[in-house]
Amino acid sequence: MSKQKIAFLVAAEGIERVELTEPWEALTEAGYKAELLSPADGSVQTFDHLTAAESRPVDKKVGDASVDDYAALVLPGGVANPDALRTDAKAVAFVKAFVASGKPVAAICHAPWTLIEADVVRGRRLTSWPSLQTDLRNAGAEWVDETVVTDGNLITSRKPDDLPAFGKVLLGALG
Repeated sequence: MSKQKIAFLVAAEGIERVELTEPWEALTEAGYKAELLSPADGSVQTFDHLTAAESRPVDKKVGDASVDDYAALVLPGGVANPDALRTDAKAVAFVKAFVASGKPVAAICHAPWTLIEADVVRGRRLTSWPSLQTDLRNAGAEWVDETVVTDGNLITSRKPDDLPAFGKVLLGALG
C-alpha cells in the first residue's frame, strides 16, 4: 500500500518556516508523504519571523491538485502567506473543497485567514494568532484562546509554541 499523502498549501513567500517544517517532519516520520502545493510552480520562500530562511521546491500547483489525492490539508501561517493565499481563487476553492470533504484541515497562526476567505468558519469554534480574533468573529466563528482547537474536521492552533500539540492532534485525527 502506498503512503497516504498530506497536502501543505502555501503562497510563494511569507511562510513561517517552523509552521511548515515541524508538521511536515512529524507527518513524514509517522509514515505520511507530504506534498507542497502552491499557486505557482518553482519554489517558495520561508521565513523565521521577518528574516528570509530556506526556500523549498513546489511539488504541484494547487490548480492541478485534487482533494481526493490527500488524506489531510495543512495550512501553515506567517502573516504574508495566508494573506496572499486568500487572494488566489484556486487556492481558496481547494481549501473550501477540502473542508467540505470532511478530511482533516489543520491551520496554524495566521492561516485561518484562508479559512475565512473560503467561507468555512461560520458557526465553528477556532483559535489563531490573537490579531485574527475579530476577523474570525466577524466571519461567524467563535474564537477562543486555546493551544489547539478541534471543531469537526477543522484543527486550529495559535502560534509556533503550540506546534508539538498541533502535530499530535493532527496525527490523532489521521488515525
